[in-house]
Amino acid sequence: MNGNTPYAGLPGSTQAGKRASADVPELTAEQKRRLRADVSRIAALTREFLPDEYVVDGDISNGVGGPQATVAVQPPVGNPISAGFTPDVDEFDDDDLIDPEDQAEVARGLAASAALQVKNAISESVTPTAR
Repeated sequence: MNGNTPYAGLPGSTQAGKRASADVPELTAEQKRRLRADVSRIAALTREFLPDEYVVDGDISNGVGGPQATVAVQPPVGNPISAGFTPDVDEFDDDDLIDPEDQAEVARGLAASAALQVKNAISESVTPTAR
């Protein structure tokens, strides 16, 4: 079945592969450093909202469309929560690649989602004492 798609074949040898590789933006070392700083700031803000039992971490990787930034929270129980970003490489002139207001909003959203995840995970095992 894969032979029927424009993505079949070796990377760079197909029409789709040639087009995609030319469109993927690259980050300079300074841009990577600034993006890491922004992701670290979001992770630190998220940690401030949560107790120590929650594990918060950030990561930067190269996705299909360019750089990907991810911040994830592993609650003590329940499924992990994450938020991903694909920063616009053309807007890397500012000091902050991710706006500080957006950083705070994402941190609050991650913390709230992680707390809700714990509530949902334990609500099934806890019997209410009164109604």
